[in-house]
Amino acid sequence: MSEPTELFDIDAARRIDAQATAALGGDGYLLMQRAGQAAWQCALQHWPQARRIVVVCGPGNNGGDGYVFARHARQAGRQVCVLHRPEAAPRSGLAQRACTDYLAIGGQVEVTVDCLQQAELIVDALYGIGFARAPGVEDATLIEAINTAAAPVLALDVPSGVDALTGNVAGGAVRAERVLQFIVPHQGLHTGAALEHAAQRLLAPLQVPEDAFAGVAPSAQRWIRDALTQQLPRRRINTHKGESGHVLCVGGNHGSGGAVMLAAEAALRSGAGLVSVATRAPHLAPLLARCPEAMAHAVEDGSDFAPLLARASVIALGPGLGQDEWAAALWAAALASAKPLVLDADGLNLLAAGPRSLPQAILTPHPGEAARLLETDTASIQRDRFSAAGALAARFQSVVVLKGAGTVVAAPGRCPRVINAGNPGMAVGGMGDLLTGVIAALCAQGLAAFNAASSGALLHALAGDAAASEGERGLLPRDLLPHLRALVNP
Repeated sequence: MSEPTELFDIDAARRIDAQATAALGGDGYLLMQRAGQAAWQCALQHWPQARRIVVVCGPGNNGGDGYVFARHARQAGRQVCVLHRPEAAPRSGLAQRACTDYLAIGGQVEVTVDCLQQAELIVDALYGIGFARAPGVEDATLIEAINTAAAPVLALDVPSGVDALTGNVAGGAVRAERVLQFIVPHQGLHTGAALEHAAQRLLAPLQVPEDAFAGVAPSAQRWIRDALTQQLPRRRINTHKGESGHVLCVGGNHGSGGAVMLAAEAALRSGAGLVSVATRAPHLAPLLARCPEAMAHAVEDGSDFAPLLARASVIALGPGLGQDEWAAALWAAALASAKPLVLDADGLNLLAAGPRSLPQAILTPHPGEAARLLETDTASIQRDRFSAAGALAARFQSVVVLKGAGTVVAAPGRCPRVINAGNPGMAVGGMGDLLTGVIAALCAQGLAAFNAASSGALLHALAGDAAASEGERGLLPRDLLPHLRALVNP
């Protein structure tokens, strides 16, 4: 069982389910039987030795899938127990039918959590994809009991407590070793808090007819490693450095010279033909000592800066820039140049202080910067990262890379992309500066802004994963540099 690159929201998933049911003769129980059987096959594949299985069922159709699973497991000779709260007996017609079939073969039902402690596998069929609130007190207690049990957890369609649309977790949620989604993958399981609860995502397509997808478009896309091969073809033999673009990295105010150095070296390692740096004079010597390939320039006023802007094909603006008079002057001049921009760090903070449309820009905010740009708080950004990225793209008419676990890339009129790579070790200062240089380099090499942002974020995340092979704690941005070079040559 694998997972396609197209992702769907809840409305689309329900529409596909309804159209599939109609195409199969109108009996929704057929799809429920397929879902429960697919879940049983998944359990056999990944936990073949599990003999004692507890299936936690809710009152809706997700619980019905669980009853079908339980019937198959019992018929296969496993010790099976269905667990549900006393007031959470099946309510939907399909779930009642599935429960009746389970009980008809001698299936057992428990209403206390004691059986969880003896389980060798727990199946989470408590909530379905429509659940988007905090669990009540009783369900929260049940979810906590699932999470504290020693057995691995297989969640059906979505880990209970996770919003399948946004990835938000409003209260407690099941932590599943594997999640088996049915028919289509859900966009919310690929970003934000959901990633803490869905260690591995699988898909059971349930052999629905193609007609079931008629008129339904995906709501997002997973941007995976294969995309780099398509976006970064081999260079022709008779090429020259000018064809790979000229990146101008602008930043490195007093005390922040390392940020612009990281951006510049990342741009070079990601294939830019030329890289210049506009920074404060004290940073020239250390920058050149570390990276002599970068053309470093001391910039104190507009007369120093104008010639650099004229030669650049892409401007990476913000790493270590600051927000003082010097920074504001460089920021304003860079925006006035109308050159393609990659904005990060204080480049974004200055934009938040003076919002304007920037159709030539790629914005790369972390959730805190995104909150300032949208005049809200970080928690609101994280509750719905897809909507936040879309709102930023609409407000500034820019491509947006909303960083974090499950980075989301959005642009006006485009289906958003979710970066399918990255790790917690990358949560360290300087990683964003590196990303700015990577994206700018891809822009300079001719990629359209949306593709440069998507491919740059993916390249950066894959390099982080490669570097983390030696451990996530202590991972430094410069550890990614050799991996950037390897990955940018797919």
